[in-house]
Amino acid sequence: MPTRARRRLLAAGTATDSARFAQRLGAFRLADVPVAVRTEARLVILDTLGAMLAASSPRYSATRVLADLARRIGGRPESSLVGLGRRTDCVTAALVNGTLGYYCDIEPHHLTAVLHAPAVVVPAALAVAEATRAPGRRFLEAVILGIEVACRVSFALGPRALYARGFHPSAVCGAFGAAAAAGHLFRLPAPRIQVALGLAMQQASGLLAWASDPTEHSRPLNPGLAARNGVTAAYLAGLGFGGPPTPFEGPYDAFTAFSGHRRPRALLDDWGRHWHLLGLAYKRYASCAFTHPGLDALLGLAADHGLRARDVALIVLRFPRGAAHMIDAHPLKSHSAQYVLPVGLVFGQVTIDDILQDRTGHPEVARLGARTRVVSDAGLDRTYPARYASIVEVTTRDGRRLVRRVDHARGSPERPLRPDEIREKFRRLAGSVASTARTEAIAALVDRVERLPDPARLAALLRAPASTGRGRRRGTPAGP
Repeated sequence: MPTRARRRLLAAGTATDSARFAQRLGAFRLADVPVAVRTEARLVILDTLGAMLAASSPRYSATRVLADLARRIGGRPESSLVGLGRRTDCVTAALVNGTLGYYCDIEPHHLTAVLHAPAVVVPAALAVAEATRAPGRRFLEAVILGIEVACRVSFALGPRALYARGFHPSAVCGAFGAAAAAGHLFRLPAPRIQVALGLAMQQASGLLAWASDPTEHSRPLNPGLAARNGVTAAYLAGLGFGGPPTPFEGPYDAFTAFSGHRRPRALLDDWGRHWHLLGLAYKRYASCAFTHPGLDALLGLAADHGLRARDVALIVLRFPRGAAHMIDAHPLKSHSAQYVLPVGLVFGQVTIDDILQDRTGHPEVARLGARTRVVSDAGLDRTYPARYASIVEVTTRDGRRLVRRVDHARGSPERPLRPDEIREKFRRLAGSVASTARTEAIAALVDRVERLPDPARLAALLRAPASTGRGRRRGTPAGP
């Protein structure tokens, strides 16, 4: 391209949404973040690390394969693999740890963006922070920034439109968030951040095709791919690699490619005033978030009426029409209401083992699974995805009909968990693979993360090999 034409293109690029977005990212500093957001970010990091630690158990087959992959790849030992006792290059670490982040389906998520941003961003930021020996303050900045970017890109592309085309928002939008977090830690200037976002767009991937994979390996791989691709994009941009500087403009932009929905204002609207991190929900159950209001309703009815599984003849779950297909007789246990609701009723509050372990052979789970119906309710669709409104109707064997509606699951911003409940959840998750002393040491470091000179101590505690047997219920088989 002639020099004059190149200059005209670059000059035009400075006035684009992509350029303004990158300038905001380049100017981001923790000093501009409200205390409430910083406090919440530390809890988000803690909760995500708990999910990653729980998933690092060698009793899970995907974890064993990931450990073997990392061993075979090798790589410069600069970034820790959570619970796997080794280090590798930061790109591979982002892939492995990002996959662990979503494996147990118990990490924080954004309800209206329909996005598991922390499962992508925390592993990506941790890998690059350790590789660059970044201070804890900068790591915290990167996590906040990456989650903000992932959520804003999801709102810009439209999560419902992404789902309609078979794309997984956590993977597609997560790649942009990971690129922003990694770019911040690599200290990229705004023009290089633009390139990093463009390279993230080129690599962004992740289909909902994991629905046909009964191993539940490719489902959590999507956030792993997003973390890896975002880190790769920022790494290349930092080395001077070229890329499309305007991912949100032009004939081949992200809107055209991924969703056909175009809302570029979402990238910058209320920047610095509205924080999407405060919209994250914390999971009490290890299953698709769409099942959580229904679980709350079902378990609430059981508690209030003294119901046991054998008392129930029929369960009907009414759910918004736009997403009911994702939980109606889904091939994956984690996403099937016909599995999740019976397991919840038979075993009580679902723990990490209940979804990844196969309980379909339990007689009451099998019976209730055959007697659970999901009904697409157009009336509930009006508030989706702002609300995952669910109505559960239980018919008992003695003829009673009990009904409960839950619009917001416990753990959502509308019905938040207390900080001590989130910390206790972390202890339960991390305690499934780590000693009490190690678990408490990790929590203490996260509590003062911005005062850490670098992430070395935290990374070492996370890296220690996961133990087996801790946290498993007596008599339960190993997971898949």
